[in-house]
Amino acid sequence: MSDRSPADEELRTARLSLRRPTEADIDAIFAIHSDPGTCLHNPSDALARPEEAEELYQRWNNQWHSCGYGYWVVRRHNSAPQLGFCGIKPMELNGMKVLNLFYRFATSAWGHGFAGEAATAVTGWASRNIPDLPLIARVRPANTASQRVAVRAGLTRAEHLDGTGYDGFEWIYTAKPPN
Repeated sequence: MSDRSPADEELRTARLSLRRPTEADIDAIFAIHSDPGTCLHNPSDALARPEEAEELYQRWNNQWHSCGYGYWVVRRHNSAPQLGFCGIKPMELNGMKVLNLFYRFATSAWGHGFAGEAATAVTGWASRNIPDLPLIARVRPANTASQRVAVRAGLTRAEHLDGTGYDGFEWIYTAKPPN
């Protein structure tokens, strides 16, 4: 058994390194979440002011402290620029406790398979470390790129769970169907 806490864990894939965000990532949080392209399908996630990125970072950090997991910063190995963010957060869906899989990447990182690679790593981590909670991804019907990421990460469509979210109707993908 390891003495490391899940929060200390860095995830690595063939091309990527995923680690817990720090205050040094606030500028990237703002840059990625203030780009109209990255929040096109989820406009309620768009940030307009740098202070909002600080608040978002603080919410992410608080979740790491309370849960031992959260969103990771995604980079290429041995590269400083942040490509995006990928992780999980606890939430309720139709009265059930679930983990929501999140991924948001800079538009410059789109089309290279980074989101799918990171989401696959996070899905694997969640299945090993939090197996009792079903993992879902909430995807807008018009967001075909996000649908492909969910499928690449091993999730399948669960139409019976579809419903209205913050920004409209959402398709639900799940790795472990909720009862």
